[in-house]
Amino acid sequence: MTDAKTDAKTDETTDATTDAKTDATTLRPASPSAHRNPATDVYAVYGVEPEVLAYAMAKYSRSALTMKESLAELSQQKAEKFLDTFYFAYGHRSIADLAHIALAVERLSMLAAIVLVDETRWDGQERSTRYQDFRKSGWYTPDFALTARDASEAGAAQQLYTETIAALYAAYESLGESAFQYLRAKTPKPEEMKLEAYERTLRARAFDVSRYLLPLAANTSLGEIVNARTLENQVSHLLSHTHAEVRGLGAKLKAAALEPAHNTYTEKYRDLVLQISAHSEMLAKHAEDLLLRPVRVAPTLVKYAIPNPYEIATRAELRQAAAELMGGAAIEPAERVELLDDDPLEIDLATTLLYEHCHYPYRQIRAAVEAAGAARRDEIVALGTKHRGSHDELLRAFQCGQRFRFDILMDIGGFRDMHRHRRCVQIMQGFTTLHGYEEPEEVAAAGAGVAHAYHATMQRVADAYAKLVAMAGTAGTASEAESWEANAQYVIPLGFRKRTLFKMDFAEALYISELRSGPAGHISYRRVAYAMYEAVAKKYPGLANYFRVTDVNQPVDLLKR
Repeated sequence: MTDAKTDAKTDETTDATTDAKTDATTLRPASPSAHRNPATDVYAVYGVEPEVLAYAMAKYSRSALTMKESLAELSQQKAEKFLDTFYFAYGHRSIADLAHIALAVERLSMLAAIVLVDETRWDGQERSTRYQDFRKSGWYTPDFALTARDASEAGAAQQLYTETIAALYAAYESLGESAFQYLRAKTPKPEEMKLEAYERTLRARAFDVSRYLLPLAANTSLGEIVNARTLENQVSHLLSHTHAEVRGLGAKLKAAALEPAHNTYTEKYRDLVLQISAHSEMLAKHAEDLLLRPVRVAPTLVKYAIPNPYEIATRAELRQAAAELMGGAAIEPAERVELLDDDPLEIDLATTLLYEHCHYPYRQIRAAVEAAGAARRDEIVALGTKHRGSHDELLRAFQCGQRFRFDILMDIGGFRDMHRHRRCVQIMQGFTTLHGYEEPEEVAAAGAGVAHAYHATMQRVADAYAKLVAMAGTAGTASEAESWEANAQYVIPLGFRKRTLFKMDFAEALYISELRSGPAGHISYRRVAYAMYEAVAKKYPGLANYFRVTDVNQPVDLLKR
């Protein structure tokens, strides 16, 4: 048997030789005028397996064949052999950027969806809390028995969890109806507006209010389009996560790339094959082999995706370092948006590495890092690379040096919208009830009874979450305690606040402020976007006039949002 390098050289030599012969025998010599003014040819490609297309595009670097000629001679088997050699043995990972894959992910929790879309090279869409009623979506229930001491403890946790989630859904329905009735009384229907459109618009605004009570356990669905390299990294990250559901999601994404994909034309093709068989069994068999063959979108490029030891080990050590450095200090009060002062790169890096693994504001962690001294700071930075393997990308926290860094504390629902911005670095902290919750203005306006019910529900959730987290202390190992605490997070509704560090350049700060302050948006992120603008304008007054923001303090016509 030959080794991988020999195979690679053989493949490359064979391809080059074949391509050279093809060029010499099938392509006519170009006329002098053609060299002076070549005709550019542009065409779309459709119906090709992602890995075969990636191989065909990669051949541009080692062959003079056109795309049509390359695709005509390629097969899935040949593509797999090429990718096994050059992608895995030689490390030419950019080849996987050329294989794009569409995936549907359905009935996953909102918590898992947030983790899934936390990928800077991700494109997709998720179910909207504004335009869809989540009462019928169901919810995710973790398996408490995996980390409980006995069946009795698991049963108690399960009962508390289920009762809390059920209460949230009941409150979600009740608040949605109360908000709708309040908005209808407040906003008369214009004569020229149809009743159906009027009520549909107000229902959407009512969903904007009731979504504050949707738990992270609520089921959602999304579609994503990613290239194979991103999918491989995404799967590895998910398989390394603290939450069992997310690890299971990673395994399912990997399986979806390896197994036959859904073909929307299957039934029509079967009917066509049956029609052909009435005339010729041999031709029908040929049509069946061509039209109904199973297509696997990334059988080669994702097959080796495994949990990332670098991520797992580093997470544990940074979490411990954060706990030791902060020493159980109280969380200091913070504004909704804080534009941070410029820091030396080493301070920014050490602070950012710890930020994700606690619930403190950036400035409070930064003060502790600076007080600890240069030696301790350098030890923290070293933890970020200590377990890095030869092919591991550095942690996202190492993406430092941006001028505009915002420490943002906002409700989870609003964060889900801000999370879509990919041109900035986002460092998320975990979900917790420590930062309290937001109260939409419609709650108080709808009446004392509505406000009382809202606050009672939120307090019930906070109490249930605290009880579930306290049970983590009875778990055996640190890993089991971490899993138990992770399970408790699913009861937290979208109205509770979470902290995220957003790092960006000036163009992105301007873009987010302009887009997200618009009157059609949810008031939660509108306030954040406008606060970002105000913070930049205060620090750099000469730049304020470049922002085309909408003042969130001005009233908005709900029927025109």
